[in-house]
Formats: sequence, C-alpha cells, structure tokens
Amino acid sequence: MTREEGSGKREEGNGETADETARPETTLNRREALKVLGVVPVAAAMGPGAAVQAAHGIAVQAGAAATVPAQAAPKFFNAHEWRTVRVLVDYIIPRDERSGSATEAKVPEYMDYLLAEKDANPNTQVAMRGGLGWLDTECRKRFQKTFIAASDAQRRQVLDDIAYPDKARPEMRYGVAFFNRFRDMTASGFFSSAMGWQDVQYIGNVFNPAYDGCPPAALQKLGVSYDVMKTRVNPQER
Repeated sequence: MTREEGSGKREEGNGETADETARPETTLNRREALKVLGVVPVAAAMGPGAAVQAAHGIAVQAGAAATVPAQAAPKFFNAHEWRTVRVLVDYIIPRDERSGSATEAKVPEYMDYLLAEKDANPNTQVAMRGGLGWLDTECRKRFQKTFIAASDAQRRQVLDDIAYPDKARPEMRYGVAFFNRFRDMTASGFFSSAMGWQDVQYIGNVFNPAYDGCPPAALQKLGVSYDVMKTRVNPQER
C-alpha cells in the first residue's frame, strides 16, 4: 500500500530534499497487538514508573483524544519535532482497510495536548524530546540525514532495530525505551479516539431493548449450554 500522501517538500540542512508527508509504503503488522495496549487506556504511556498524566488519572487518558480540539500549531513540540511525530505515529498505526491512520485520528494532537498541559510530568516531556533527538542522531550516524529526511527504507531500518525489545542490541536500549513509550502513547491516543472505537467495533453505552442471551455459536465455542439450567433442583422440590 502506497502511503506517500501529499507532496510537501523540505530542504534539510544537509542539502537533502525530503518528503515530509511520506508514509509507510506497506502496513507493519502491529495493529492487532496495539489493540491490547490501546483499548485499555495506557496509564504508563511515557516516563518510567509514572503515567503520562498520573495526576489526572485514567479518565483523562481515556477521553483526551476524543476532546482534543483541532489546532493550527503545536504547543509543546517545535516545528521539526512536530513533523517527526506525525511521520512516526503513522509507522506505528498506518491507514488500512479497517480505519484511517494515527494522524487521521489526531494522535499527534492528543500527544501535544497532554504534554503541553500545565500539570504535565517534566520527566515525560524530557523523555519525549530526548527520544526524538535520539532518533535524529541515529539517522545522522547511519545516513547523514534526520529521520524525516531519510527514505522509507532507511527509517524502517532504524525502527526495526528498536521496535522489538527482545531482539534489540544492547546499544539500542535508549531507542528501545523511547519507542516503547511512544508506541504505547500512540496506541492510547488512537484507540481512545472515535476512529479507534470504530476500529475495535466498540458498541458500549448503547441501549439494548432486548437481550436474547449468548449467541449459539459462542455457546458452542465455549462448550456450554443453557440446558444446564434445566437440571437444577428447585428449592420447593427438596
């Protein structure tokens, strides 16, 4: 699947011309795994041993993505970080046949909203900026380009080295720690958005006028039956 939507170009400091809106050309098979993280709000999305917004509790974490207003410019991220975040989140949750991408669900806006709040955890803010800086530094070491100036194949090369903690080399530990937190925050933002609810086919808080019991197919799969109710002895028969 071609992910290069848009045509915005930018001259980087090293003379490279990069497509800032380039998106992954193929879907990384991570959406199903991310549902486990995202359906239940990820309290520890960023920062060691602390929630993204521990002071606000799970309610903020679950609802922020649905209430974040559209904004012309980020409040926490600088211009370069903002472009990097928007590219990176779509490598984690790209558009597919089920739903749109993380940027379409306004996950970057969700991140910026949380990180810019007056009660935001300073450790979380430092971890985010430091991780984005690490990503650019690693790309410069390998390709003499920033992450957004690198090609899709080059970006994937770096991401593959930090996306799988059990396989990552020791020298990648800082990148692994950042990417784990960034991925969790991306999943939290996406699956607490309206688009994410639809993706997992969440139908809670909908009035059900009649309940006909567990569907027969589900009963068969579980190996149970309502017939067991007929075998119970009524108290008056004792």
